[in-house]
Formats: sequence, C-alpha cells, structure tokens
Amino acid sequence: MEFLQHTLSNGIRLVLKPTSNSQTAHFGLTVNAGSRDELDNEQGLAHFIEHCLFKGTKRRKAFHILNRMDSVGAELNAYTTKEETVIYASFLKTHFERAVEAIADIALNSIFPEKEIAKEKDVILDEILSYQDSPSELIFDDFEELVFKNHPIGRNILGTEESVKALSKENILDFLSRRYKTSEMVLSAVGNIDFKKFIRLAEKYFGEIPESSAALPRKPVTEIQTERKLVEMDTFQAHLIMGGEAYANDHKMRTATVLMNNYLGGPAMNSRLNMNIRERHGIAYNIESGYQPYTDSGIFSIYLGTDKKLIEKSEKLVLKELKNLRNTALTSTALHRTKLQFKGQFALAQEGGVNMMLALGKSIISRDEVISTVDLMQKLDAVSTKDILEVANEILDSEKMSVLIYG
Repeated sequence: MEFLQHTLSNGIRLVLKPTSNSQTAHFGLTVNAGSRDELDNEQGLAHFIEHCLFKGTKRRKAFHILNRMDSVGAELNAYTTKEETVIYASFLKTHFERAVEAIADIALNSIFPEKEIAKEKDVILDEILSYQDSPSELIFDDFEELVFKNHPIGRNILGTEESVKALSKENILDFLSRRYKTSEMVLSAVGNIDFKKFIRLAEKYFGEIPESSAALPRKPVTEIQTERKLVEMDTFQAHLIMGGEAYANDHKMRTATVLMNNYLGGPAMNSRLNMNIRERHGIAYNIESGYQPYTDSGIFSIYLGTDKKLIEKSEKLVLKELKNLRNTALTSTALHRTKLQFKGQFALAQEGGVNMMLALGKSIISRDEVISTVDLMQKLDAVSTKDILEVANEILDSEKMSVLIYG
C-alpha cells in the first residue's frame, strides 16, 4: 500500500508514506488554521503564533527547543499559509521519536512568555520591511489583496506594522482555542518508519489532547471585481502581475489548470511565456505564471519584471500569448510533452521526501484524501486538449483579469 492512514481516538489523523533504503525521515503537523481565519483585528496573528510557538514551552526555553533537533543534525522549521500552519522536521530515522515529541511539545505546551512576544514583534516587523525592499516578492501579496479585496484570504500573511504591534497573548490564546482543534490536525510522515510505532508515538504525545471539532466556518469568497492599479515605486525595474480568480482545490478542472500553468509559464525554461517573451524578444529577465488553489477558490497569475520603458510592450506580448492559448487548442503532441514534463518535475520534487510529507498533510486537510501517484498520473493522462482550451477561456480572459504594476 502506497499510504497508510489512521485516526486517533481524539480525531487527529495520521498518514505515512513508507520508504525503504533511506536513513532520513520527515515528520510534520499540519493545522487547518491560516491567515484567512483571523478576525479583522487579528491580521498577521496566525503567522505570529507560528513564530511564538518556538519561544518557550512548559518544559523548555527557546534555546532548548532549537537545540533539541539541532543537536542531532536535524532540521526543525515551520511556515504559515492562507489556510494552514505547519511545523515539521527532517532527521535521521533513528530520531523519529525525538521529532514527534519536540513538535508535540511546541504545538501543545507553548506558554508564550510576554518578553518573547515583545521580541518576536520586532523580528516580524523587520520581516515586513524586508519584503518592502523586495518588490518582486511584495507584488504577489499585494496582488492577492487586490483580487480578493476586503476578504480575509487576500490579506498579507505577515500582517501590517500596526496590526502586529497590537497583537497580544490574549489574541494568541483566543485564536488557538478557535482553530487548533483535533479534527483540524494531521500528522504526516515519510520514511522507513514502522507504522505501528508511528501510531504508538502519536498516541503517546498527541493522544491525551481532548477531542475537539467544529472550528468556525470560513468566510466564503464571493464575487470578484477586476481592477487595474499602478503603484509608483522608485525601482530600476518595473514589475507587472496580472490574473484573477481560479478553481478551488476540489474542482474537476484543477488538474487541467495545473498542466496549463506548467505549459504557459511553469518552472521550465521552455515554457511558452519564457520562450516568447524572454528568449525571442529579450525584454523580461524573469517571467512566470502561477496557480494557487484554496479550499473554496483559487488564484492564477502571470508575473514579469522588465525595464520600465518596456512594460507596455511586455503586457501586450503576454496578452497576445493568452489570446493564442484561448483561441487555438494545443496539439496532442504538445499536450503529451507537457504531461511528460510535469511527471518528471513531480518525481524530482518528491525525491527528497520532505515535499511529499508536506503534501500529504495538506491533501488530507484540504480534501480529506490522499491521491496516490498512480491516481495522479491517471488524472494527468485523462486531461484533453479540449480541457486545456476550456480552462484557458475561463481563466485567461483578459476582461476577467486584474493588473498590478510597480513602476
């Protein structure tokens, strides 16, 4: 069996991808709680909590938390998205119990010392400033805010200077009580690990938490308004991003959208946008497209950076490519090559194990299922040229797109 699954008596779900002949393993806790779950006065709180979880527990001070895994050459990390918070570790498989215990201690026993909260605010304020110094990164956050205007899913994960300064320990504890429910937690692992041992350790370190569920429902994404916005910025390059709402995680056209994105502006140098905008015309050092699905919506975007004098020409060339993709179906040969390319990229991305472990947690949180590699390949093979054309006409319609330019 490719994946092994189990549910603890308190509702926490477990999933293991067994591997052989590997000395390393990966383990993580995924919680169905992200920045879109914050109240209006809590912007930046989910990410702030992720930072503060490492600042002291009932058993350990901040240094001892970090040293617990560092001392055996392991890596301990965490991140926050719009919909999840993840704490994870990579380690020699002999330290599996150490990793499970450390992450349980961080997630369940943190005490959030007031002194550490104050220090961590300064750290995050510096992080916010660092993004403001990097327009090629900042523009993606600002674009989501433009597309999902006045909706929690559009807000910057980091928060604002004002909102972060106002956060308190009371805010932290209130958010945890609302969102950190056992029904919203998944423990995922990849490695040469005995599944019975995994269950035993999960019961030992996570099993004593009382069962809890019924997290508050999320505010649904409603009608999206398009907008064109120019932000004057003192930069050498101009930055442009265009796009709009796309399909949700469970939409039947999700796989076709993934393939279309890979063909149009994926990571390979032979993507359509890179070949035609950068290689043929030589006017954009970096150009890419991206697709991010959420539980009830999604966003598709195209980004490029270029000389300020060339921004208008660049946009016209991109729109021309989008029009071609809407009007002319891919040939069966082109689609076949796109599928082969994506399959190879997927295989390489899973090689290290950590990406697979993170994907398992997200898959169960967002869709309550794990799709096997065989099933995924079948879904890819089932995508037709007609599907790609349908997705292109739905998502790449310029009249449905918002545009944000830094220049």
